[in-house]
Amino acid sequence: MVSAKPQMLDLFGKWNFNNTGIKVFGVITLMSTLLILFPQTFTAGNILMAITILVIIGLQLSIRDLKGALVEVPFLLMNLVLIWLQYPLSK
Repeated sequence: MVSAKPQMLDLFGKWNFNNTGIKVFGVITLMSTLLILFPQTFTAGNILMAITILVIIGLQLSIRDLKGALVEVPFLLMNLVLIWLQYPLSK
């Protein structure tokens, strides 16, 4: 997303995202993955990632792409399970 590859431009273009919006969304996604690496920010990173996945699901549903929204559901569930299990290396 940060490099704004043509595939990302096509995907986010359906939702009227411009180049800057795609890059901001990519930076938020990268930031959440970095937060997941550290025990102190593990939960916050997973919550931020779950929010971005929910945004993508909402955008998919706004263009009535049910199949695309259903593809994102396992990723959302994975983040919710990780929040429930807590940081794996803290014990």
